[in-house]
Amino acid sequence: MNTNKNYQLGLLSLVHLLMNADGVIDDNEKQALVRLKLSEQIPDDVFDEFTDGVKLKKQREIYEQGIHLINQCNDQEKLKAFVHLYKMTEVDGHIHVKEVRLLLYSIKMVNIEFSDVVELANNTKNL
Repeated sequence: MNTNKNYQLGLLSLVHLLMNADGVIDDNEKQALVRLKLSEQIPDDVFDEFTDGVKLKKQREIYEQGIHLINQCNDQEKLKAFVHLYKMTEVDGHIHVKEVRLLLYSIKMVNIEFSDVVELANNTKNL
């Protein structure tokens, strides 16, 4: 599996968990996912592979797979993935404590700095 596909599948895994963290997936989150798919040029076959596979997995498995895939990426891809996740927490208008917990714990697991994520997020356009 190439690095780009690792990045895309890892990002989709973590975004899926983040969107489901508060128990409600609203229209803003769905629209943000479509924009993310376009901006990251995630091919339909990769997206379909993810959506088909996620149906059969528990959240813990999705998390472990997402972290494993992101950890295979370079530091710039890791940072970019977490900027997307950081921005995704804001999409529905309120940040849930489970989203924050997932974001912070995941950042720790891939060994990047939260301050770097926030700085880059503040310097890039919204999802």
